Formats: sequence, structure tokens, C-alpha cells
Amino acid sequence: MKRLFLVFLVLLAGAGAGFAQEPAEPVFWQGWSTEAFAQARREHKLVLLDLQAVWCHWCHVMDATTYRDPRVASLLGDRFVTVKVDQDARPDLASRYEDFGWPATIIYEPDGTEIVKKRGYIPPDSMVRLLIAVMADPTPVEYHDTVAAEPVAGGAPTDERRAALVHQWLAGYDSKAGGWGFDHKYLDWDTVEFALRAARSTPGAEAMARATLQLQRKLLDPAWGGMYQYSVGGDWNEPHFEKIMSMQAEDMRIYALAYAQWGDPAYLETAQAIHRYLHSFLTGPEGAFYVSQDADLVPGTHGGDFFSLDDAGRRARGIPRIDKNLYSRENGWAIAGLAQLAAVSGDGSAGTEAETAATWVLAHRALPGGGFRHDRADESGPYLGDTLAMGRGFYGLYQLTGDPAWLNRAAAAADFIRAHFGRATDAGYATSDTAVHSFPRPRPEYDENVALARLAAALGRATGRPAYHDMAVTALRWLLEPALTDRRGYYVGGVLLASEETGTDPLHIMILGRKDDPAAQALHAAALRAPTAHKLVEWWDRGEGAPPRGEDIYPDLPKAAAFLCANGACSAPVFDPQALAARIKAALR
Repeated sequence: MKRLFLVFLVLLAGAGAGFAQEPAEPVFWQGWSTEAFAQARREHKLVLLDLQAVWCHWCHVMDATTYRDPRVASLLGDRFVTVKVDQDARPDLASRYEDFGWPATIIYEPDGTEIVKKRGYIPPDSMVRLLIAVMADPTPVEYHDTVAAEPVAGGAPTDERRAALVHQWLAGYDSKAGGWGFDHKYLDWDTVEFALRAARSTPGAEAMARATLQLQRKLLDPAWGGMYQYSVGGDWNEPHFEKIMSMQAEDMRIYALAYAQWGDPAYLETAQAIHRYLHSFLTGPEGAFYVSQDADLVPGTHGGDFFSLDDAGRRARGIPRIDKNLYSRENGWAIAGLAQLAAVSGDGSAGTEAETAATWVLAHRALPGGGFRHDRADESGPYLGDTLAMGRGFYGLYQLTGDPAWLNRAAAAADFIRAHFGRATDAGYATSDTAVHSFPRPRPEYDENVALARLAAALGRATGRPAYHDMAVTALRWLLEPALTDRRGYYVGGVLLASEETGTDPLHIMILGRKDDPAAQALHAAALRAPTAHKLVEWWDRGEGAPPRGEDIYPDLPKAAAFLCANGACSAPVFDPQALAARIKAALR
């Protein structure tokens, strides 16, 4: 009641002052900085953050309507310090407010206390009401994303807890429209990857995975390739046309895994169409990858008519803006996706492009100690996402090539993460450097900790170093907290994957033979096509030095051979790629 009365008084005063009739003035935007908050303290103002994405249609609409409205501009100029940030450029802010965007609108007290957080497009009238209400009563609103997760002892789910999480995952499948989720439709990578793995033991999982993979193809651009971000309206027929790197890289990876598992050529064709799009539109002249392509040809104008055209028709009108920043994180995502595609398809160009991008990032974004900057220079940071993504990319290249140099780089990335992003609670890893004072305060993010747990578990097996397994457990201790998994709803496939990979041995295949031996190459290619991401493929060429992890337990044979290993023992040697494929299939039943 107090807030409503104050809002009425301010509205009445505003109407009397005639602020709505004053000429429009552009909003003065500044970047995110401590100075913005210091200015707010000096001038007794609040801070408004407009957290946008350069590819986002509704962000463009909000710029063209809401922030050009004279009433909004007047209120913001008089009573607020206004800050605009591209969320792709600031992973710490993007992770903090991912539940509210994009665009996300956050209003703060000068001391940084969050008052209000709003998701999506805010029309001018609604923005006027919001600003006046906050000015009248700046009492902070409590949101679900502020719930703190407490670590789970042991970092592993009980059988009962795992069964509950699987039930939670199953409950999210939309049996009417298909796919997981009931609002926006898109392929959630961890959710579908868990379905691929569960298809071997969980009734219905294969059918759900296949249906989702088929429906997601509706979001594949028929002219240029590449995946649109999502479809709205609870079905798969209303796409938003932006193409962001995370979607391209992870969808390519999932379709490659599905092709390896079921051999459906449509899955391979989808992954290859995404690869062609990356090559044609999101690859810079130096071989590194760009960030995204806009949803709109004309900012703020819906792109449906444009994207209904064929290639020639589109090019006659122009090309939607491409964000040509070269971020380590986006390159790491692309490298991991391309490495997976190359592994299951034998496409040498995908592997070459992945190695070229990795070499560029190493030359231009590396930090001492194995980490990576986000951009040429970071306003804040370093950020977990960049080093983590590059670590995943390096590990993918190690599996693809058998070159231990890539494994060493992945391990160095993990060492950097442990040194810079660990927390005093020994649960989860924060989005930015915990040793550096920053606002917002560094805290963990779900998807990053899932990816880190999986990478660290793989590195623990590949290097034989317990410290990496301990990192995976640390991430899981935060991920498994019930308040966090409850808030995730049915999107808990990542936790299930990470806990499985941390707690169970992967499919382990060792190739013995020279790297230039066609027979060894054929065996290695067969091993890479094993239809699971939970595998360790090693290739020991005796001419290169000591065996992986120092385990010289393999016989010196006159020709190339493969071994399936588990629990410290290995199978008899396998010399034929087809026989190896049959052994792998039997092992995965």
C-alpha cells in the first residue's frame, strides 16, 4: 500500500510537471565500472543496468522504443546512472543474470544492492511505471536466483537421489509438442546427451532423444546452415533467428554423438550443415571464430521475411550483422564441437579448423599459468568460462589426434582454474577470479560447473592425477545441492552426466602403433567412433617416448593393435577396425 501511494504521488507530480511532453533526449550510457556506482553515490541516484546481446531482436526493439521514449529518457537522466553492457563481452555479468535476459534490466542502490531485476522487453509505459515505483520505494525484491546452494558431503548422489533426479529429468519431456520444456523450444545439450546415454537402459529415452533431434532440425537454417537459437510459443514453428556460437558448437557436438550412436545420416548432415555455416559466416581470416550473427537485418525489425528467402535473395538485401569479436570462450566451444565432428565423421577439415583456432588463441589470448583472457584485454576477469572452454577444446583435440601436447594444455587449463576460481567453501568454482575484489561478487554458475566436473573427471583418468578427480568432486558438491537442482527443474541432465563420469570408469581404448602407420590410424579412427562421450582413447607411438601415465603394460607387437582396458587389465589385442568396433559395441551394452 505504501508503494502504491508513493507511486500515485510521483505520477501526479510528473503529470503536473509535464515531463512526458518534454523533447526526447538520448539516454547517456556508460560502461560497467566502479565509477558508475561512485557517481550514483555522489549524485544520490540509482543505477540502471541494461544487459543486452548484440544479436538480440528484443534488445534492438527496446533501444528503438523504450529508451527513445521522452518520458523514460527524462526519468533516467534525472534520477539514474545508466549502464549498458554486451553480455557476451562480460561473462561474469552474463552468468549472474542469465535467468533474466536478454535484455535484462537490473536496478541497484549506489552500494550495489539489487533492487529490481526484470526479464525481457519492457515497453515504454511499463518502464515509466517501473522507474517511478522504484524511485518511490527502493526496497529490494527477493528473487529465486538469490537462493544460496550449500555443498553436499561426498560430492556424489545416493542411489535414491540419482533416481529422483532421473525422474525430474523425465518429467520435463513434452509428450505433446516434443522435446524438453514447455515454453521455448530448443535442444538442451546436456538433457539430450543424457538421453543418448540413458537410451541403453531407460525405457523411452531413445524415442525422446530421437524426437527432439528431429524437431530441432526445424531450427536449422535451410539456406545458410547453422541453428537458430530457439522457437517460442510452446512449439517448434516460431524461431528466433539469431545464431550464437554456443548453440552452433554444442548442437554440432550432440548431432555428431547421435550419429555415432545410431548411424542416422540425417544427424551427420545436420552437424555438417552447422560446420558449413561456421566456416562461411563465423570464421575470421586468421582462422579464429566470431561470436554470433544478429537475428535482424534491420535492428528491431523481425527477420521472418528475410530468413524465408534463399541465399541469393538474402544476399541481395544484405547480411545480418556478425559480432566479430574473438573471444577465447567461443573459440573453445567451437574447437570442442569441431573435434567431436571430426572424430565421428573422419572429416579432416573440421579437425584442421579446430587446431588452427586453438593455435590462434594460444598465440593471442593466453595468460601465464595455463589460463586465457576473454578478449585482447579484459575489463574484469579472468573468467572461468574462457579457460574452461579452451580446456575442453584441448582435451577434444587430444582425443582426436593422440598428441600429448594437447593433453598437457588441457591439464594446464585445469591447474589455472584450480588456482584462480576455487572457493573457500570447497564447493563449486566461481565465474571470475576469487582472489580479485569485484562486483558482482564471484559465485558459481551451473553450466560451467557441469562442464568443469566432466573435464576434470576426464583429465583425472587421462593423466592419472588424483587432483583432477578432486576438482570434479568439488564441482559436484555444489551442483548436487537440492535447492539448486530443484531450481533447475527438469534441466538436470548435466548433473547426471557429471556424476556418472566422476564416479565410473570410462570406456578405455588404447591404440599401439606408429602415428604414420595406416593400420594404427584405422584402429584409432574406429576407437573415435565409439558412441559415447564417456571414453578415453589413447594412442601410444613408442617412438614418441613413454606411454601415457607411465603404464608400460602392453606387449611389443609386430603390428598395430588396439586394447580395451578396465580395472587395471586389458583385453587381448585387436588388429582389425571392424572387430574393434564390434568389441566396443558389446562393451557399451
